[in-house]
Amino acid sequence: MKAGRNTAKNKFFCVPSGIPVKENIMKLFDVYPLFNIEIVKGKGSYVWDTEGNEYLDLYGGHAVISVGHSHPVFVKAITDQVNKLAFYSNSVINNLQQEVADRLGKASGYDDYELFLINTGAEANENALKLASFHNGKKRVISFSRSFHGRTSAAVRVTDNPSIIAPVNEGLPVTYLPLNDPYLVEAELKKGDVSSVIIEGIQGVAGIHVPLNEFMQSLRQLCTKYGACLILDEIQSGYGRSGKFFAHQYAGIRPDIITVAKGIANGFPMGGVLISPMFKAVYGMLGTTFGGNHLACAAAIAVLDIMENEKLIDNVNTVGDYLMKELRRLKGIKELRGKGLMIGIEFENPIKEIRNKLLFEEKVFTGVAGTNTIRLLPPLSLSMNEAEEAIRRIRKVLD
Repeated sequence: MKAGRNTAKNKFFCVPSGIPVKENIMKLFDVYPLFNIEIVKGKGSYVWDTEGNEYLDLYGGHAVISVGHSHPVFVKAITDQVNKLAFYSNSVINNLQQEVADRLGKASGYDDYELFLINTGAEANENALKLASFHNGKKRVISFSRSFHGRTSAAVRVTDNPSIIAPVNEGLPVTYLPLNDPYLVEAELKKGDVSSVIIEGIQGVAGIHVPLNEFMQSLRQLCTKYGACLILDEIQSGYGRSGKFFAHQYAGIRPDIITVAKGIANGFPMGGVLISPMFKAVYGMLGTTFGGNHLACAAAIAVLDIMENEKLIDNVNTVGDYLMKELRRLKGIKELRGKGLMIGIEFENPIKEIRNKLLFEEKVFTGVAGTNTIRLLPPLSLSMNEAEEAIRRIRKVLD
């Protein structure tokens, strides 16, 4: 026998003498176009790469970082919890789940609703669609043009992007309608087979498109009239990002089901479904292995503590108003959209070069939507000084 070297695991292994050593290294499934940057540390609104470069984070990892990177209260909460218990099953009492429900109900104004905890936004939407169908026995779903609701079976089917819907997902009947046209919605609801209408509080992936308040109010009235469930996907627009706890609260409506994820646990995987009292829970109706685990709940409670103690929703309104005011003064911008710290900057021309200059020259992380829109989704804790720095760097790229 002779020793070979497994470079993937940095260990020696033995092979029969005379047989050539062949190393098999598992590769990652190549579905993400990656920037040649590895982020290894974060604090507040900044992150650092392996080379020690500091970046201003105006994207928060797809709106996930709500209270800032490595917030000491957040870090202590999950450290203390993992030292006690990270996980046990949902077959036993977990009082941390009830604490999340109590705190979330109070913070959002939905303390009369019930909470089901899972792991992701896509799971939240899956369960919401399922609940609606259980409730009224119907199948068809109304969704909206350019919507995004996740990548799992039903969630991806109600997402208006044919390129990510596989044949196996096509069984669910879905009708996509333009945003802000209540007459078309009513025409479909009149057919009597619609289980639910699902809409984002603010369309994120589409480029930060805000539904009209009057349209949201019409949806509420029409769903009630025709016996369909109104599902508000607040996965990206919720948890204070819009300047209210939920973006739909600008319209003064109460949906039947609300889905949350992203900012709920500041980067720890977690999602939730807020469920109207009109739904009746039945054992076995919904289920999850990891959802609502002890560590996730500790993270979610810490987020709500920080949001309350640091008045982050007030901060979102103050800093968001400043950013919108200053962005309007910059050249080359076709349209600004959004609320709070959920901002879409649409340019006349493709923004690839602008985004690359922001990232590689000015060290600013941003997101995109399509070819012409930059998305800003910074931590809710972004300070005024950091916002001023953001404008300075953006202006430098555009000048």
